[in-house]
Amino acid sequence: MTTPGGWTLRRRLILGIVALLAAASIIIGTVSVLALRGFLLDRVDAQLASATGRTQLAASGQLGDAPVPEQPGSGFTTLRFGVQGPLTVTGVVVGDSARAGIVTEHGRIRFLDAEASEALLEVPATGEPVTVNLGGDLGDYRASGDEFAAGVVVVTALPLADVNQTVGQLVAVIVLVALFALTAAAIAGRTVVRFALRPLERVAATASAVADLPLDRGDVDLVERVALADADPQTEVGRVGAAFNRMLDHVAAAFTARQESENKVRRFVADASHELRTPLASIRGYAELTRRSGHELPHDVVHSLGRVESEAVRMTSLVEDLLLLARLDEGRDLERRPVDLSRLLADAVGDAAVTASDHEWALEMPDEPITVSGDDSRLRQVVANLLANARVHTPAGTEVVARLAVDDDAVVLTVSDNGPGIPPELLPRLFERFARGDGSRSRTAGSTGLGLAIVRAVVEGHGGHVSVRSSEDSTTFTVRLPAV
Repeated sequence: MTTPGGWTLRRRLILGIVALLAAASIIIGTVSVLALRGFLLDRVDAQLASATGRTQLAASGQLGDAPVPEQPGSGFTTLRFGVQGPLTVTGVVVGDSARAGIVTEHGRIRFLDAEASEALLEVPATGEPVTVNLGGDLGDYRASGDEFAAGVVVVTALPLADVNQTVGQLVAVIVLVALFALTAAAIAGRTVVRFALRPLERVAATASAVADLPLDRGDVDLVERVALADADPQTEVGRVGAAFNRMLDHVAAAFTARQESENKVRRFVADASHELRTPLASIRGYAELTRRSGHELPHDVVHSLGRVESEAVRMTSLVEDLLLLARLDEGRDLERRPVDLSRLLADAVGDAAVTASDHEWALEMPDEPITVSGDDSRLRQVVANLLANARVHTPAGTEVVARLAVDDDAVVLTVSDNGPGIPPELLPRLFERFARGDGSRSRTAGSTGLGLAIVRAVVEGHGGHVSVRSSEDSTTFTVRLPAV
């Protein structure tokens, strides 16, 4: 069960309503019971005053028959009842001794035992009514004592059974009514609170819809808004909805400005890359032409021309990669045709085995061809980049295994090697552009840092996903593409 700190607002409101109603029921019930008991006690006290008067008259011989025959040696000669109602108790207290009798329901007189009689010793001789318990089947009585003679106190008592029964019935009725009211309040409160919190639930649904949007990249179309009915500034929830809409307006404006800035950068990169291809081709052509002109050139000039040509080739590759990424960012340069991924992977692994014979290459895939829908040339580039990454960043003798399998509705391509792992601090940004890891996994420097960025862009352009898992002695790249 959740702690009170983790309770929902709905539960807190319902429990608050029930708690307030319970507190009100307790207060009203307590006041009602005390008021009724006070009223009934006042009525009994009035009856007790009349019964006490009759007892005094009977004790003085002015009312009633002859005295009750006294028991031998008792000495209680003043025990007279006169005309008293049923269950009325009359007693005489002399010093530390007491003797009492009760009028039965049939009008007869029955003496009380010593224990019940001694309970009358607690009654003060002031004429003020007090409550005493006579024990046994008699229970509580309301008693009043008056001094009849020196050292002799006459006590009269009336039963409180009817009072206690009436008060008990009232308590039972109040408890039952309160329980029914609390149950009804909980049910009704749950309905009312649920209805009252529906606007807040719709605001939360809008927030969840915004949270599910891919806001980290691309052109974000942030059209989600809280409905006008739930953005009324006259209500508390409406003010929350209105504030949320204003926040979304600011966020949408910020995303629009960010996207415009990114589009400008992409257009600049695409245009610059496109324009750089011609001069780079010219540089390569003139360097190669000069080197092959047949003229004897100094050794240092030939070396310099070779370096110019190799760097022009490297820069051309960089420009081509940048142009490809810019076009992929714009959603262009991808075809959709059936591609035999089994043959494509087999060709790529075969080419890698020829290019890097100092590595051990292995291929694992099912006998049946696996086909996906995509761009053949770009998927070849994905596989080539992953194999080149394993070749360039691992030492000689490393085993590289390419696997192809079908998992439910996806085609899974993995490239694993047992070379040194990728540094953990590099993993979060491994697929970013110009991310380089010339540490333990690099045998040669000069990587542009765009190979894996192209892999991610092409895979995501095909609706797939690429991930990496690396430890100290192994690395695995996993590509998941939608199956045909």
